[in-house]
Amino acid sequence: MPEIYVSTDIEADGPIPGPHSLLSLASAAFTADGRLLDTFSVTLDTLPDATGHPDTMAWWATQPDAWEAARRETRPAAQAMASYHAWLLQLPGKPVFVGYPASYDFLFVYWYLMRFVGHSPFGHAALDIKTFAMSLMRRPFRSVTKRTMPRRWFAGTRAHTHVALDDAIEQGELFCHMLREHGGQLGT
Repeated sequence: MPEIYVSTDIEADGPIPGPHSLLSLASAAFTADGRLLDTFSVTLDTLPDATGHPDTMAWWATQPDAWEAARRETRPAAQAMASYHAWLLQLPGKPVFVGYPASYDFLFVYWYLMRFVGHSPFGHAALDIKTFAMSLMRRPFRSVTKRTMPRRWFAGTRAHTHVALDDAIEQGELFCHMLREHGGQLGT
């Protein structure tokens, strides 16, 4: 089975799942040659005993359009994650989680999948775009940011809006430019 690169972005109301909630989740599934296969997007009800972290909520106050998008037509977490799980399973290959930063987005997605579905089609691993960039650029990790990455990697990518679906597609396009430059399609 070929690998399907599932560029994923989440929005949350705090730094960790459990005490804080996943607000929105979106993924864009790409083939190794950069073709966008499908997208998934959902907004979730907050967890019953969770609260927004004060620092995160202060940041959200500066992003009213993104906040509104993350709170529109919310669904119960169990229902949202079951739909996401089913979407992942119907992809025509093995899903690989891709994120920027993967450590944050994967933390929430994995926790929610395990809590509400009991299974993660991603297994225990995630591919971090920043780490991949570090390798391609041959630079120290902390010196790699979107501002220091080659502009050619952003050719035709969308704006970063803090709306989960926009950002999942934008980051997937960035990853595909990097992958193509690295040597094109990888073996399966």
